[in-house]
Amino acid sequence: MPDQFDPTPDDRFSFGLWTVGHRGHDPFGAPTRPPIEPEEITARLAEVGAWGVALHDEDLIPYGAERQERDRIVKRFRDAVRSAGLVVPMTTVNLFTQPVFRDGAFTAADPAVRRHALAKTMAAIELAAELEAPVFVLWGGREGIESGAARDPRLALERYREALDFLCEFVRSQQLELRFALEAKPNEPRGHLYLPTTGHMLHFISTLAHPEMVGVNPEMAHEAMAGLSFHQAVGQALWAGKLFHIDLNAQYGPRYDQDFRFGAEDLKEAFLTVALLERAGYQGARHFDCRAYRSEDDADVYASFALGCMRNYKILASKARVFDGDPEFLEARREAGAEQLSEPTPPYSQQEADRIRAADHAAGIDVGRGRRHERADQLMVELILGAAE
Repeated sequence: MPDQFDPTPDDRFSFGLWTVGHRGHDPFGAPTRPPIEPEEITARLAEVGAWGVALHDEDLIPYGAERQERDRIVKRFRDAVRSAGLVVPMTTVNLFTQPVFRDGAFTAADPAVRRHALAKTMAAIELAAELEAPVFVLWGGREGIESGAARDPRLALERYREALDFLCEFVRSQQLELRFALEAKPNEPRGHLYLPTTGHMLHFISTLAHPEMVGVNPEMAHEAMAGLSFHQAVGQALWAGKLFHIDLNAQYGPRYDQDFRFGAEDLKEAFLTVALLERAGYQGARHFDCRAYRSEDDADVYASFALGCMRNYKILASKARVFDGDPEFLEARREAGAEQLSEPTPPYSQQEADRIRAADHAAGIDVGRGRRHERADQLMVELILGAAE
């Protein structure tokens, strides 16, 4: 029976063709699920309540396809999206699969490869425009090194910056309503990737010629791979006004990129992320960049995996509303200093500086009083576990 946690298009949940379309292959094993067409994926996503479908260029169009074939594929897919009642909230470009990018794309040593990467990206941007996607994600999967002996990172980052400036100018010249979202990852497939965390990306954006056009696309698993807190990265992106897109999934610690179903691991971090997004009034796609276990068949990919991602988000969102509204939780957070932290630091003036320096701070600070973080955390855990509703 449907319940309050079943998704609807109003929830703005989206999946990539590469996620539910993943065939169960991995570096050690062949596919466990048969091929599936993008149009079939789109129809099945609509059936389970998704709002949008995203894609890499090569998820849809084979590398090197002739223009006529390309146009035929795009029209068929666009018609399928409309027929299903979905939207395309984001597209991206694959600059990591083809052998030509084995040494990088925008940061490749060979200038011809860098120009090919720009050409491929411009074509993918045109695809985004045809599909009316407002966000274009850039993940530098091959932008990195295995050995630092081979590169000066200063030069690589300069080539990276030049590529983003070039692409921003291209979008401006075409008068497209499109924003870029940069996705960080610490490693894999390269041994070390440039701009490995969301914080690195945010600083990099500040160096661009058109920083207003560029934001970030933090991914939960990628921050966990660096041993970092995802909700802290999302918080920094929101604080900077740069959360243009988000990738939700699950990860068990700093391992290879696992891309598990959202909520499958680290429920505390998932809860804090959902609570932050809902509290902030985030209006973008709640995008799930994850894959079903290799053990599953296609029916399970939609009925258990995709539906599970969306239901888990809505369940956590309902608990976040309790956490933000119940008097007991509010009191615990007040005791932990939430209200004090909301008090701003006064702006500098000589008078204010003199007042602060003259004040008796020791008289106003109770160094023996605990901050009650344990209680706030325990109440949150009990709420997640269902002991408190």
